[in-house]
Order: sequence, then structure tokens, then C-alpha cells
Amino acid sequence: MPPFLAAAWVASALLATALPAVAAPPAVEPAAAVRIADRISVRTEGQGPDLILIPGLASSKDVWDQASASLRQTHRLHRVQVAGFAGTAAGANAAGEVAAPVAEAIARYIAQHQLKAPIVVGHSLGGEVALMLAARHPEAVGGLVVVDALPFFSLLFDPAATVATSTPDAAVFRDNLLSAPKAQADALQAASVARLVKTPSARAAVVEAALRSDRTTVANASYELMTTDLRSELERIRVPVQVIYAWDPLYGVPAAAVDARFRGAYAGLAKARFTRIDDSFHFVMLDQPQRFVDALRTSLEPDH
Repeated sequence: MPPFLAAAWVASALLATALPAVAAPPAVEPAAAVRIADRISVRTEGQGPDLILIPGLASSKDVWDQASASLRQTHRLHRVQVAGFAGTAAGANAAGEVAAPVAEAIARYIAQHQLKAPIVVGHSLGGEVALMLAARHPEAVGGLVVVDALPFFSLLFDPAATVATSTPDAAVFRDNLLSAPKAQADALQAASVARLVKTPSARAAVVEAALRSDRTTVANASYELMTTDLRSELERIRVPVQVIYAWDPLYGVPAAAVDARFRGAYAGLAKARFTRIDDSFHFVMLDQPQRFVDALRTSLEPDH
């Protein structure tokens, strides 16, 4: 396996959150949450310009808690929960694609609630959703912040990857997720999350969200993520895009190599800016919460 795959989100990024045990009973969403076509629910808080927060694969909207404590003082937050993740009922996400329909659901949410040029922040799989949303509904968003995500996940395995070359491995990966025994899945969680979350105290919540996610939804989302190449769609994005990504000496590769991988993947995006946050693993908002919020606030400034 190439050394770069030790970086923030790698093959283990899928493994860490994509081998859940049999899903726990669905959690009850707060009464104020808005559900959109059985794909997402959205919880709002705060006042000010609209900011949409999308978590990653098998993650809870609660992953944004630390950032939200600061951001809700100046923005109205719309925290998205993807159906089927973190103990929520899978609904329509139980079969077929997940990311693309979720992007469409968020577009409908923006239209129905008449949000004016919201900034959309997406982590990992949520970053892919944010890119889909901005490319396919360019009029709906005012800006993007993509957190530790590439427009084509399989580039992490092979810089020359294509959808055709990635599909067989993606199918095997999906099938293995669906067939993994519960004991094996549970044992893998803690070890894998340790490579995704550097802060020990923050790991338990990430593991719990994964264990409570619907296995089929996560498997299908993983396959979709590994076989979706958004690079050809980047030119459709009209708004500024801030790419925040992690690096840590424990990756075992130079920071410059990580910089090159991210910048190369987004070469088709004219309005991209890049912020690397060091001493962090994949869950930047948990490992470096203040530096993450500072970087996010910088991207929210007018004319940035």
C-alpha cells in the first residue's frame, strides 16, 4: 500500500466508519428537525447568514458540536443528518446511491426554506455531497468549504485511478462490508478510528456513530464514493471553494506530498483556496477545533 494512504482519510477512513454492526434502533430526531424525502433531517440553530453543515460517512451531525458552539453566535446553522447514519432510520437511503440523492435533498431543502446563498460545509463524504450540490445546482449556494475530501476518493489508492479501474475493488469492498461478522466489525472500529481521530477523548463518539449506522446504507455509500469522479464537474462550480485538509507527522509522508495531492485533484476548480491544518488526522474539527473554526471563519469573510 502506498505510504500516502496513511494520510488523513485513506482506505481506513472507509473501514473505520463503514464496518458497523447491525444497526441499532433508530434514534428519535428532535421535534424541531425537518425531514426531507426520507433522505436527510436538518436541525437549525443560531441566527445570521445561513451555514449548512454536512457530516461524513456513518457520522452524526453531532460531530459539529464544538464548531457549532462558536458558529451559532454569528450564523444560522443547518446541521444535516444523513438518513441511515448514526442510529437514524435509513429510509430511502437503504437502497442504491446515497450521496447524490442527499445532494438533491439538500437542494430541495434550500429551495423550500428560501435560503439565500448559504455557505455549505462538508466533511469527507459530506464534502463530496457539497461538491455535487454546487456543481449540479450552482445557483443554490453562496460558497463551499470542503473538509478533508477529494473529488474522487479512489485517487488515494491510485493517482491514475479511473471509475472503470476502481469499480471492481469498490464492489469487493462493498460486499465485504455487508458480510463482515459483527465481532470482526466491532474489533476493527477502535483500531481504525485511532487512525482517523488523533484526540483519544474524541474517538468514542465516532465509533458509536459508526456502530449505530445502517450497514447497507454505509456499504452502498462507500461503493458510490469509490466510483464517483467529480473532477469533470468542478468547472460548473461558480462559487469560491475553500479546501481544508489535515496533515500530521505520523502520516509518514512529507506535507508537500499531501499538498500536491489535494491541489492536483482540484486543478479543475478555478476558485479554490487551500488551508492545511497540521497536527490533525481526518476529523479536523475534533483534533484542532479552534484552528478549524478560525479557518472556517476566514472562508466566510466577504470577498474571501
